[in-house]
Amino acid sequence: MAALLVRRPKPLAALVLILSVVVGVLFSSGTVAHATPSPGEYEDQIDAKWNQLEPIIEKYNALRDQLTANQKQVDALQQQIQPLKTQVDLAMTRIGAISAQVYQLGPAANLNAILSAQDPTAFVDQLSTLNAMATGQTASIADAIRLKNQYDEQKRPLDAKVADLKAQTDALNAQQADIKKQIEDLQRLRLAAYGSNSGTGNLKPVACPQVYDGSPGAKAAEFACKQVGKPYVWGADGPGSYDCSGLTSAAWRSVGVSLPHNAYQQKQVTTRVSRDNLKVGDLIFMYSDVHHVVIYVGNGWDVAAPTYGEPVQMQKPFDTPGRINSYGRPKG
Repeated sequence: MAALLVRRPKPLAALVLILSVVVGVLFSSGTVAHATPSPGEYEDQIDAKWNQLEPIIEKYNALRDQLTANQKQVDALQQQIQPLKTQVDLAMTRIGAISAQVYQLGPAANLNAILSAQDPTAFVDQLSTLNAMATGQTASIADAIRLKNQYDEQKRPLDAKVADLKAQTDALNAQQADIKKQIEDLQRLRLAAYGSNSGTGNLKPVACPQVYDGSPGAKAAEFACKQVGKPYVWGADGPGSYDCSGLTSAAWRSVGVSLPHNAYQQKQVTTRVSRDNLKVGDLIFMYSDVHHVVIYVGNGWDVAAPTYGEPVQMQKPFDTPGRINSYGRPKG
């Protein structure tokens, strides 16, 4: 019997084989390290999500306006056909009374009339009365059905339109909620990517802006954050230096919104909002005569060009609430 020959793998081939197995295990087990995205890369992802969200918001706003208009039409129709509805209600009440009467009399009503008749003439009279009642009942029922059909016919198209618009609005609400959730998740990752060494000393001690969702307000706040450290110069609005209203006007100009270079005038052209409704990018006006303005960057922080000798920096406006006059949202 011939001896079995066993081939030994060559050392180099064996090494290649082992390495390929190890690499395969590493890739399959997911242990290969990947670089963590930078805050800027997360901001790019948030921008992409915002670009998906903004058209949905606009479509939602248009549908909401249509829904409101159609609901007004429904309300107007309800007023217009109220007399018809009253007739329907009365007719249905009569039908209810007729039903009760029929139930009480039963199908033997004609037979009872015959049995109770004292003479042929009385019998004929009673039978005629019953027939007349039956004819009147039939007419009342037919009239009620006609009125109800007329009412439903006028109301049906608007009901269908309102239901359709409501379904579309609900679907858009769901899409908005989903994308906003994705933006919030990316925002958390963005803040985590800054780590503990997120700022530039006392001027920018934390991530700036604190909240970034890709909206025009967030982009305006991001612009302001990038100016931190630049000097205060009265009357300047960039790019190398700023005063307070010059910084806020330049920030919003970066997203295509024009604001006057004056704190008081900026208050006049912005929409009033409350502190509870403050959003990133909103403006905070200071002092009773509104001679100072800062831009809100989220989580209780603003970016300001404070005064001569102090560069653009992050501050906490709510630490000195007595200085705050009001809050405004540019119409961007």
